[in-house]
Amino acid sequence: MFNSIQNLDHRIHSTELILYTKQFKTLLHAGVPIIQIFQIMEAQTENKQLKTVTARMIEDVKEGNSLFKTFSGQKPVFSPLYCSMIKAGEDSGALPQILERLIYIIEHEEKVKNDIKSALRYPLMVLTFLGIAFMILLTFVVPKFVGIFKTAGIELPLPTKICMMMYTFLTHYWIYIILFLFAAILGTIRFLKTDKGQFFKDRLLMQLPIIGPVFVKSAMSRFSSIFSILQSSGITILESLKILTDTINNAAISHEFERIKGLLEEGRGISNPLAQAKYFTPMVVNMVAVGEESGNLDDMLQEIATHYDAEVEYATKGLSEAIGPLLVVGLAAVVGFFAFAIFLPMWDLTKMI
Repeated sequence: MFNSIQNLDHRIHSTELILYTKQFKTLLHAGVPIIQIFQIMEAQTENKQLKTVTARMIEDVKEGNSLFKTFSGQKPVFSPLYCSMIKAGEDSGALPQILERLIYIIEHEEKVKNDIKSALRYPLMVLTFLGIAFMILLTFVVPKFVGIFKTAGIELPLPTKICMMMYTFLTHYWIYIILFLFAAILGTIRFLKTDKGQFFKDRLLMQLPIIGPVFVKSAMSRFSSIFSILQSSGITILESLKILTDTINNAAISHEFERIKGLLEEGRGISNPLAQAKYFTPMVVNMVAVGEESGNLDDMLQEIATHYDAEVEYATKGLSEAIGPLLVVGLAAVVGFFAFAIFLPMWDLTKMI
């Protein structure tokens, strides 16, 4: 069997993967043989990586490998969740139905990601322009006024002195500031690529005010949706948690899954370990407990996912409105600082004249 692809120019975009999966499901549902399905998909896909991957998968199937092994051999493209869903559908004989659920997960997560990006786009633009305005005022506007004030022999007030100290520091040490920022950014990027860095980032994001609850609700939605599908596909709870550890895309919650798996191996149910873990809301814990007792855990998990889908959509829509007052306060602080730095000595100059 071909080895996993090691070098890809870039990741497959979610929309391309969704279209690819929909084509696979449609052809499979129509009763087209597997090899012919992959041949059709190789001819139809416009993405070079997917075309290469499909050609490898054709050879794998010809060698007699199962669909699970075929998809698992291309893990840089197909996530552990994707491969596990293929295995569940292959084992249960309901692969088209499983693929339909997988498509829903991918589409939903892409929508949530785009909603969060859209909600944060305006605040980031405001902060960017605010920073640019701050640098222009500090380096070009204030020094010219200070020259006039010094010529007139006016005592500079504290805000103006602070501005000049910052200006002097920038003009003398700008190269060191740039090197420091470059090193800090590079170091942060490398740190975030490590397991500790991912854990730190995800834990910090969920603890931040205003946007933290959005990430928590999004994680609960993802957990419930994936867990529900895995349970309805006949995968054991312990195996489901192993899959979730690799697919939740949140290192802080994955760390909690490791603790939960240890308690499950001791023979406990899923609800009690969830109650002892961080980040899982009381609603999730209680509804999982009810589903566990009634024997309808997958249905109850789907109810949780539906609820948090609505919560995430509502929270992302109100994110810009929640951040708006903070931006106004920040803008007022910057404008007020420079207004005092310029107009206080200007007032003294006017009185002198």
